[in-house]
Amino acid sequence: MNGAKSDKPRRRIVVAGGGTAGWMAAAALARTMGEAIELTLVESDAIGTVGVGESTIPPLATYNRLLGIKEEDFMRATQATFKLGIEFENWKIDGEKYFHSFGTTGRDHWSAGFQHFWMHGLTKGHKESYDDYCLELTAAFAGKFAHLPDNRMNYAYQLDSTLYAKFLRKLAEADGTKRVEGKITKVDLDAGNGNIAALVLESGERIEGDLFLDCTGFRALLMEGALHVGFDDWTHYLPCDAAIAIQTKSVRQPIPYTRAIAHDAGWQWRIPLQHRQGNGIVYCSRYLEREDALDRIVSSIEGKPLTEPNFIRFATGARRKQWHRNCIAVGLSGGFMEPLESTSIHLIQRAILRLIRMLPMANVSERDVAEFNDQQMTDMLQIRDFLILHYNATDRRDSPFWRQCADMDIPDSLKQKIELFRETGRVFRKNEELFAENSWVQVMLGQGITPSSYHPIATKLSDEELAHLLGGLKESVSKTVADLPEHHVYVGRYCGAKIS
Repeated sequence: MNGAKSDKPRRRIVVAGGGTAGWMAAAALARTMGEAIELTLVESDAIGTVGVGESTIPPLATYNRLLGIKEEDFMRATQATFKLGIEFENWKIDGEKYFHSFGTTGRDHWSAGFQHFWMHGLTKGHKESYDDYCLELTAAFAGKFAHLPDNRMNYAYQLDSTLYAKFLRKLAEADGTKRVEGKITKVDLDAGNGNIAALVLESGERIEGDLFLDCTGFRALLMEGALHVGFDDWTHYLPCDAAIAIQTKSVRQPIPYTRAIAHDAGWQWRIPLQHRQGNGIVYCSRYLEREDALDRIVSSIEGKPLTEPNFIRFATGARRKQWHRNCIAVGLSGGFMEPLESTSIHLIQRAILRLIRMLPMANVSERDVAEFNDQQMTDMLQIRDFLILHYNATDRRDSPFWRQCADMDIPDSLKQKIELFRETGRVFRKNEELFAENSWVQVMLGQGITPSSYHPIATKLSDEELAHLLGGLKESVSKTVADLPEHHVYVGRYCGAKIS
């Protein structure tokens, strides 16, 4: 909307830290709020970022559209490929694998999900896998991809997060964001109300503001270092606490999915981009020494290493408050969900868009703060439960790590979800939960949780109607996939980047 400029002073928003979180926040705020705010981002070239968030989930496409970003430009700039889901290898038992896709499987009825009709089919002699009715899963294993009419193909991206931050920086600065180079050495608090008054840089410069976004990563210089909000540690549920990342030269065409390969003390990832492959090992330091983890990842990578190993230590958990006083945590400063389901960039996005919806005109409303914290924590708890499912619902007992995971107490919220599915085949999505019904069904079936009953609506179909339903759905998936181009060919034509 165009109109006369307001005489009111512009709200000063300061983003502490760059990287993916900082520049995602700056780009969205600058594009959305324009001259209604005065936006400053403080970062230091001397401070590195974690920079291994290469695998994403579908809502990122929505975020980019909100910013008016053309998909092909974004993908070309970040050397991105398409991602249809994640293949989980060795999670239920060593040697077995399953796939968590981003699509839907079959066709749901309003009263019951497709899994109920599929389970009834098993009792009638139909032997097809649940996987056969999922378009995204079938396309992934065929190595194919294309945009389809009516957005019938659900997808995310595999991208270079460092390049994404650079891409967003150009956007944000073009929209008026001021970048200040420098290390933050002190956070000044207002003696009267306890709010953050300014960031003090190594040079002595003070960056004052009305609202501060903490994008300083694991250090959480503002939320923890200055405001001491506290941290809920969830490593008793998710015991992996270390990772090593190495980027390598591609040795084959990129596939449209991420691989998560379990080992005796954690798991490894493989993420194919246009110009390279991302590799990493996630492990529990209680059961695997750092040097042994390094040997394991180095011995298993394909292609020439392009980077030195990046060693990362972390604790899975969440800050007890994501918004406190005039400071909002965005990204790793607010907590960490280990990268198993590629949720890190999504949580950045959720925090930013939620903040924009609740951006205060003048004084911060404590009602907004409470609502923001409740919604953010709900997101994190729901993601936490989904991650725990992968570790706890396993038949592996071949190492101390897996015995600990299988035997641990789990949250009541997750226990209810598992037992409800085991007894009835039902899954319910609550409070705009990130992972929808089909995600839970795919992972629970993949991890070996088999329902003992199903909805009676499935029995309403005659044998002929059931055969027609199942056969038609499978044929539709097979025919659609057969007509798709190869993933790497489509990527090259749609958004191929110049690779040096």
